[in-house]
Amino acid sequence: MTTSRRMAIQYVLLFGATGVSLPFAGLWFRAQGLSGAEIGVILAIPMLARLVTGPAIAVWADGFRARRTPIALLALMAGLGYGAAGWVEGLWPWTLTWFIGATAAAAMIPLTDVLTLRLARREGFAFSVPRGAGSAAFVLANIAMGAILTVAPADAVIVWIVAACLMMALTAWRLAPAEGVGEGGPAQGRERFRGIGRLLNDRAFMTAILAVGAIQAAHGFYYGFSAIDWKAQGLAESVTGLLWAFSVAVEIAFMWWIEPWRRRAGISAATMLAIGAGASVIRWTALALVPPLWMLWPLQALHALSFAATFLAGLELVERLAPAQSQTAAQTLSSALSSGVLIGLATLASGPLYDAFGAGGYLAMTALAALGGVTALAMRGMRPEPE
Repeated sequence: MTTSRRMAIQYVLLFGATGVSLPFAGLWFRAQGLSGAEIGVILAIPMLARLVTGPAIAVWADGFRARRTPIALLALMAGLGYGAAGWVEGLWPWTLTWFIGATAAAAMIPLTDVLTLRLARREGFAFSVPRGAGSAAFVLANIAMGAILTVAPADAVIVWIVAACLMMALTAWRLAPAEGVGEGGPAQGRERFRGIGRLLNDRAFMTAILAVGAIQAAHGFYYGFSAIDWKAQGLAESVTGLLWAFSVAVEIAFMWWIEPWRRRAGISAATMLAIGAGASVIRWTALALVPPLWMLWPLQALHALSFAATFLAGLELVERLAPAQSQTAAQTLSSALSSGVLIGLATLASGPLYDAFGAGGYLAMTALAALGGVTALAMRGMRPEPE
């Protein structure tokens, strides 16, 4: 089996889990009787903590000889955490167990990205191919769980996530390539912490990940409350699954065809970041106006720009601006901000916003995306991206 296909399997399982947890976790918690504010707290705490847990896990992961080992251990921890959430009851037990599962699951993404980026660069395959396979799994998970929830209780959400995480632990351990963390073996702990410190003091690097983080964080209301909001508007869970699936199908097309063209055409990552911010502003403003179902489809197509273009531009910027020996820390810091602190704050605010304004809460995401766009423009004139 080729390396590209091995990593595709990892992404399929990883995003097969998030394809259920992102759109349907809110529905599962709602079925347990929690309010929007309580759901926002549970979903936001792991994201907010990622400013600490992300770098800590990166330092821990760089202490292994093979990059696949911490991925396998994190997948096992995620499965156990999410599984425990299905057994306990009460706000604080749910908060604790979801924190364990979500923290481990989120940490797998940058570690898998770093492993795949390194393998792709060495073996000559496109990073977007296995990553796009993960997006395809996300689509299928959206559709499948949407259909399942029309005939099964919300507990199916937990069962699916746990099964995917445990399968990923097994495949990471047995199937993923045994790529080393570094040429000379794992770095000493003190040096790993110094690498993070140098990144934090790099103005160009931090501006780039702040811009990416703000645009990605603007998805917070959508991730946490789109399923709940559309159900309140009369749309069935199966329609929600199809809407999510369509958005990611367009994302896959972007990764497999538009992104390679973009690189050949020489369009810079910074330009794509600005385009992603503009698409995000349009998308969230329109959703705040409660558009009819027919209009939701083109708005969901903007996910290719609001998410995919922003995500790929962020990966490229981080890879180019960070030293080779700090790639794990750099991608983890970026993930900790965009998929952690900023989106955590956005999700935390989204609960009360939804309780108070319903779909109108999307307008706060419009402002956050605009802030990301302005920050992206501020990158001009700073240290240029190295070739």
